[in-house]
Formats: sequence, C-alpha cells, structure tokens
Amino acid sequence: MTISGLSQVSSQGGQVGSGAKQDVMGKDDFLHLLVTQLKAQDPLNPMDSTAFTAQLAQFSSLEQLQNINSALGTLKASQAESTNSQAVQFIGKTITAVGDSLEVRNGQSEDLHFSLDGPAAALYVRIYDERGNYIRQIESGMTDAGPISVAWDGRDYLGGKAPDGNYTYEVSAVDELGNSVSSTLFTSGLVTGVQFKNGLAYLECGSRQIPLGNVIRVESGG
Repeated sequence: MTISGLSQVSSQGGQVGSGAKQDVMGKDDFLHLLVTQLKAQDPLNPMDSTAFTAQLAQFSSLEQLQNINSALGTLKASQAESTNSQAVQFIGKTITAVGDSLEVRNGQSEDLHFSLDGPAAALYVRIYDERGNYIRQIESGMTDAGPISVAWDGRDYLGGKAPDGNYTYEVSAVDELGNSVSSTLFTSGLVTGVQFKNGLAYLECGSRQIPLGNVIRVESGG
C-alpha cells in the first residue's frame, strides 16, 4: 500500500481549489492536511513517531507565528491612533523641526535657523521660491559653531519685496582651509491644523506641512 507523505498531500490539496485563494496556508489548512495524512496511513505500517512529532511542532510554530502577526497588527493600529491623538495636541503651539522651509506673510519673513557642525570662515545662505528660482543670498564672515539665526528682510536680490508664500533655503559654509562645514537646517511655525496622509501625521503651519517626526521642539502659543 502506497502512503502519501505530507508534502504530497499538500501538493494534491493545492490542486483542488486552483481557482480559489490558495496563496497562504493557514493553521486550519495545515491541521486538515495532517489529519488527512493520519487517515491515509497504513495501520500495519504507521507513521514514524519522530516525523509526526516534528509536524506537530511545525503546526504549533505556525499557530504562534499567526498569533504574533495578529498581535503586531493590533499594536500597529494602537500606535497609529496614539500618534494621531498626539498630533492634534500640537495645534496652537509653536514648533521647531528639521527642515529647509520658511514663509513670508504680510511681507514679513521668518528668521532662518540652522546649526553649524564647526566654525566657519565664510557663510552663504541662499533663498529660493517654491519653484526653485533663486531669490536672495545672505553672506556672513567668521561664524562660530552651533545654533545660528539669520534675519531676512523679505526682499529679493534686486531689492524688491518677495511675494507672500513658501520658500526654501540652503546653507554653504567653509572653514579657514576651504573645507566644507556641515549644517542642519530648521523650520518653525505656529501649528494651525493637522493632516493625515498615508498613515503619517503632518502639522500645518500656515500653508506648510511639516512631518510630525521632524519636530524637535515645542513651545506654547505663537
């Protein structure tokens, strides 16, 4: 009498419902195959106890992995809900976050904040509009390492007023030997709302959207 092994039963079982969803084998499918194998074995030549024990261990591991996967899904949903609730609490507060954006409103520009990793002999701050067009360059001489604030009067390189809207900036710095000095740029603003996109929370500061994960400082009020 020929006895089908578990792998053969599995292969045969996968051909039964070729039109159905058979991509993922669940613990119920595994148990069904195991029971089918037990029914098909020769009473005079029963299944090897070692192999049977190994298959039971596989079944137990499969069940535990599915339970872990279910628990992780629940944890992920709980964390997302917690993050959303936390994001709403930022409304009405002033934040500072890693980023290169700034805003001109009513003809007034925010100060530009960044940090230098080392002292600089020359510093250049270049400002661009939303389309990437060059607007203005602000230059400075010897600058110490650490937090730096640079004021922009809201005017372009021709002396005209830059229109209200969002802008970006970049910082170039070199030391006395002409080596580049790294910098980290920051953006800040008053949070007026929160938007959720693709499972992520974005804080609305005027017309800008700042990822919640980029926030490094929170202050009360505007």
